Amino acid sequence: MTTRNVWRLAKRPVGDIADGDLVYAPEAVPALADGQFSLRVVYLSLDPTNRIWMSDQEQYMPPVEVGAAMRGGVCGRVVESRKAGVNPGDLFAGLGEWADLMVTDGTGLSRLPEIPGVPLATAFGTLGLVGPTAYFGLLDIGKPQPGEVLVVGAAAGGVGQVVGQIGKIMGCTVIGIAGGKAKCDYVVDELGFDACIDYKSQDVGAELDRLAPGGVDINFEQVGGDIMVAVLERMKLFGRMPLCGMISSYNATGDVDPPGYWTMMLMRRLTVRGFIVTDFAPRFAEAAQAMLGWMMEGRLKTRQDIRPGLANAATAVKDLYTGGNFGKLLVEVTPP
Repeated sequence: MTTRNVWRLAKRPVGDIADGDLVYAPEAVPALADGQFSLRVVYLSLDPTNRIWMSDQEQYMPPVEVGAAMRGGVCGRVVESRKAGVNPGDLFAGLGEWADLMVTDGTGLSRLPEIPGVPLATAFGTLGLVGPTAYFGLLDIGKPQPGEVLVVGAAAGGVGQVVGQIGKIMGCTVIGIAGGKAKCDYVVDELGFDACIDYKSQDVGAELDRLAPGGVDINFEQVGGDIMVAVLERMKLFGRMPLCGMISSYNATGDVDPPGYWTMMLMRRLTVRGFIVTDFAPRFAEAAQAMLGWMMEGRLKTRQDIRPGLANAATAVKDLYTGGNFGKLLVEVTPP
């Protein structure tokens, strides 16, 4: 009998993800039914939203049920198929499970093209996952114009690094915010940001006053908390804030919303729009094509933080909430 290794949600975390909230164990894999295929997972994506899925709070899709396999973004190759048009070796990506082998009818998955010269980790991690978040959030909601000031929190993360580079392509002055000198040096020296504020050693508000004395046009918000407040207080009239995450509060156990800023949003006529990347799913090909073109031109670089071994996933995911990752966080489940 075929077996697989899988992480299941044993209980809902309270605060930080703790040992025992997720349980890792081998289990039998059922035989394929007609219309199904088995997928050997190559990469598992670890994302801030994983913590939301573990909770029973209001969210954009049903939470993971206690006892169920943990949900995650995956890419992998078909091992065996009883589904017409799907053959062993075919490459798929989409929503799956924290497992090394999964049986599926293909719901939530789509074919992932293999692009000559582009590593699979980049094609999956950037073009298929964080890239569309950056692309649509900045271009459709942020609406950048040449000469405007764009601030990007979590600048060295998977989404942030792409947002800042697209901002430069659009002619913006880009200021990143990241934790630690190495990350700040990377986004400035390697990715071409104009500046980066180290929130661990610098006063974010004071640095914004120095770097953008005229104010901020666009705040691409992923962090929330005090950093978001510091940027909001420096937004210009008619500023825009694409809001795709509030990672600083995902492990909080109490009310952590900052004090009301509605009056400021009104007086400065700010546009704040929350979004989930799947809102733009019908247009993903547009984003991938544009980003691939920029990659080939040398104008878009990305960094993946690849951790080996599915057994380490529950430890690695915690780094997302402490700034311990450097780039798009992936687990290499099976050698590509």
